[in-house]
Amino acid sequence: MHYINHYNSPLGKITFASNGKELTGLWFNGQKYFASTLTKEYEQKNLPVFEQTAKWLDIYFSGKNPDFTPPLFLSSTSFCNEVWKILLTIPYGKIMTYGEIAKLMAESRGVEKMSAQSVGGAVGHNPISIIVPCHRVVGTDGSLTGYAGGVDIKEKLLKFENVDMSMLFVPKSK
Repeated sequence: MHYINHYNSPLGKITFASNGKELTGLWFNGQKYFASTLTKEYEQKNLPVFEQTAKWLDIYFSGKNPDFTPPLFLSSTSFCNEVWKILLTIPYGKIMTYGEIAKLMAESRGVEKMSAQSVGGAVGHNPISIIVPCHRVVGTDGSLTGYAGGVDIKEKLLKFENVDMSMLFVPKSK
């Protein structure tokens, strides 16, 4: 059985999902791939993991780096899981490029090169937004691209973390 709960953030309503013990999803309502890890049957319930997640988000949205992580359950392909593990290493207030992640992936797999686009696909399908910090990944040129919750939300999340925005930009739509 899966469970959900909700959180009202300064950037909009967020939905949590859990298997009962671990967090399996965290999405801004309406974002791309919303509820991607939910089964057809679920119920709304208060759970300890949701209380921990809400506490984590309260700290985060107050402009501080939470010093704990709620229990997470990330399950996908080995490629996606490896990318998401790298995302968890990006420090609060720092950024990494898709190319840097691709380079780390290539090294760990013993191959010469890895596609930054394939890394971008895995980053974009991250089911636990904010806590698994896909918003900290930017284009090689500093562009704020590829956030399932929207580039405007990505920019605001980075500002919450006091990231130096002077080298980053939002690409113009075509």
